[in-house]
Amino acid sequence: MAVAGKYDFVASTPMGEQSGTFTVVPGDDGESFTGSLEGGMGSMDVEDGTIDGDVLRWTMKMGMPMPMTLEGEAVIAGDTVSGTIKAGMMGTMPFTAERQA
Repeated sequence: MAVAGKYDFVASTPMGEQSGTFTVVPGDDGESFTGSLEGGMGSMDVEDGTIDGDVLRWTMKMGMPMPMTLEGEAVIAGDTVSGTIKAGMMGTMPFTAERQA
């Protein structure tokens, strides 16, 4: 499955809808990935990214509005990614992303 690319990302958060660009860079082993999420509140690097079939899992360290580790899990279907991000006491937030042309 081709997961590499840049995706237009939109998450429903307690602070309203947040959008940005989610970049996925698969590792040479086909089971890991790096990348980033860039948006209005800055940039976060993907850490501990894993690829299991069509499922991505990763963490990111958020600095604003408060420091915390985010846990992401998503399913890729063609050019669409959908999943959730767990944000500590802020709860779990759904998101979608579409591959950029």
